[in-house]
Amino acid sequence: QVQLVESGGGLVQAGGSLRLSCAVPGLSWADHTVGWFRQAPGKERGGVSAITTTDGEITYGYSAKGRFTISKDNALNTIYLQMNDLEPDDPAVYYCAAGWGLVATLMKYEYEYWGQGIQVTVSS
Repeated sequence: QVQLVESGGGLVQAGGSLRLSCAVPGLSWADHTVGWFRQAPGKERGGVSAITTTDGEITYGYSAKGRFTISKDNALNTIYLQMNDLEPDDPAVYYCAAGWGLVATLMKYEYEYWGQGIQVTVSS
């Protein structure tokens, strides 16, 4: 069973930064896509960013462009999401997900494995 271990969430002031980590130790790292999704209360889960493990192809959702950066560490089977200039619309539970694939995608059904989620809160 593949487990995704998320860390780095918490409370930050508007305009501040957080770095989320997602470790996937049980995943055969090659040929997968690992992504971040988020879900605020009363809203659907939406894609934030994704990266392919083999060649590092990246995609960003509209809300993330210009503020968030996704990266990976192949040696640690870990991806990161650096979130800068956090805004009042960013608070949500952020989920890490992994699935087989060679194309970075923000389509939820493409992901087979999901983490428990981690809370990000932004104070004004």
